[in-house]
Amino acid sequence: MPSSLRNQVRFFGHFIKNKNFWLILATDIVLIIVAHVSAYALRFPGDGLTETTYCRHMSTTLPLLIVIKIPIFYAFGLYRGMWRYTSLGDLLNITKASLLSLCVIVAAIVFTNRFNSFPRSIFFLDTILTFMLISAHRVAIRFFYRGTSGSRSLLAKSHSDKKRLLLVGAGDAAEQIIREVKNNPDLPLTIVGIVDDNPAKIGLKIHNIPVLGLIDDLNEHCRRVHADEILIAIAALNGKQIKRLNAICKKTQLDYKVLPGLGELIDGRASIKKIRDISYNDLLGRDEVKLDQNEIGKFLTDKTILVTGAGGSIGSELCRQIIRFQPRLLLLLDSGEENLYNIQMELEYELNFTKCRPILGKIQNFKLINSILKRHQPAIIFHAAAYKHVPLIELNPWEAIFNNIKGSTCLIEAAIINRVERFVLVSTDKAVRPTNVMGASKRLTEMIMQACTKEKWDGTLIHVKNAPPTHNTIFQAVRFGNVLGSSGSVIPLFKRQIELGGPITITDPKITRYFMSVDEAARLIIQAGAMGQGGEIFIIKMGNPIKIDKMARDLIRLAGREPETEIAIKYIGLRPGEKLYEELITEGEGIVPTQHQKIMVLRGNGKTYTEISRQIVLLKERAKEFDGEGIKKILKQLIPEYTPSS
Repeated sequence: MPSSLRNQVRFFGHFIKNKNFWLILATDIVLIIVAHVSAYALRFPGDGLTETTYCRHMSTTLPLLIVIKIPIFYAFGLYRGMWRYTSLGDLLNITKASLLSLCVIVAAIVFTNRFNSFPRSIFFLDTILTFMLISAHRVAIRFFYRGTSGSRSLLAKSHSDKKRLLLVGAGDAAEQIIREVKNNPDLPLTIVGIVDDNPAKIGLKIHNIPVLGLIDDLNEHCRRVHADEILIAIAALNGKQIKRLNAICKKTQLDYKVLPGLGELIDGRASIKKIRDISYNDLLGRDEVKLDQNEIGKFLTDKTILVTGAGGSIGSELCRQIIRFQPRLLLLLDSGEENLYNIQMELEYELNFTKCRPILGKIQNFKLINSILKRHQPAIIFHAAAYKHVPLIELNPWEAIFNNIKGSTCLIEAAIINRVERFVLVSTDKAVRPTNVMGASKRLTEMIMQACTKEKWDGTLIHVKNAPPTHNTIFQAVRFGNVLGSSGSVIPLFKRQIELGGPITITDPKITRYFMSVDEAARLIIQAGAMGQGGEIFIIKMGNPIKIDKMARDLIRLAGREPETEIAIKYIGLRPGEKLYEELITEGEGIVPTQHQKIMVLRGNGKTYTEISRQIVLLKERAKEFDGEGIKKILKQLIPEYTPSS
């Protein structure tokens, strides 16, 4: 017996034993009888129910109605719903079942006696009354359970103990929040009013909650209804709108929270469980990234994929985005035990993706990397592992050589040997006209990647002697700016400094940086990876650079404090290797448009791998001797635009 049929048999067997099923069924039979008798009473008032002919008709048709309607009602799921949660969808099913029953009954009577002496209007009245009575029965069940749960809740928690919530926005999100609060009386919340920018909505009600007035008068409305907290119940807001609402809410001196953006909500459905504090990411106000789902699906679905640095901020988000496209196997490579364990547990137990394999190891170990690729044969590698902290690498430049350069050459060469289809390098805007070792190491990694494209391949390898004369691996890089909240990002530092009461330390009042959210960065890396033909450096459009000074002041205000008066701001000067302004394009690189509005592509000629590999060997020798000045000298020879800071 097929599994689907077995499930149906079990399902029906469960209902046969369920007393509620028989109670609902019996009630429906009674209501079908009442609807038919009432149809005669309405059609023939006075003697309609005593006329012998009509009584004979009723006794003939009632069994037929029950035999036809009950199976149809069952087929439309009218005995499988939890009627305490009756919705418009359930009422639509009752409508469909009633209309289909009418068609079957009319066809049956036409076939048997062609409506001889049967009043035709009776069956239309019967259908309307059946729908009304069956629907009323279901709705009554919902209100009964709602009333009893409300009574139980009142016994457990008095209304005065609940937090009084005022909603900003009288739209779909507000309606869903109000409905959720009303359907869950155990929640410690009561909604006392709504405000909106649309004057036409003033005085209207959503589930009996009134629209009090305009958002600009929020402070007055909060005082009038004695609100304890404000919830911005608008699911799609840009940065300008968030900044305005943030300023208005701040004047009330009440706590205020916001719903996540539509991209963060499951199926776009708002929930009281998803409210959170406003973050700097909201104020950044970047539009949601739109992906070419078909192109990425062909790129990732049913493929074995390796992510290096899988436990890091970018690597872990890449993993979260990749599993949406159902890869055959996801290999998680990281040198940090805790980070690797955390992303594995999240994927398996929170996101229910079990087709992943954690690999604890270092990318500098060529034998390990080669064995991993030989064993699992990944089609795609996302190389996100790198040291990225500018001042730390400036003080320890040999680590950039060991990790960023040697590790990348190991991966690139192993990818060529094992015929990996595509290799995506995660790069940085600090590779543009670098003034620090970290940026120079990432720029050199880009150059290595371009030198190894199949068009420029000259058959040289560092780690093995017998290099393949040709290969078909597509190499590409994705370059972008700072990621909000990532490891080494300035925002966690600022938040910690605010928690400690200040001061916030800023290197220079004029310093600016490009910023984007971690999920946006991961999405665009994946999108660019699907677009590459080989040798490209994809540039993410980052919008306008943001002044770090302004960012710090916004974060202080988000925390409910005032900059300089409550939280001091201290300027400490540029750190080793830092620039005032970051760039995304190096002189001489040509910009080529792509079909994606947020992605540009750069192409450059560069050196051959033979030329670069000789210098890489020298870099590794200098790194083994911890010779920082020697490392910078060789990097300068390889990268003419590199200008080491004093």
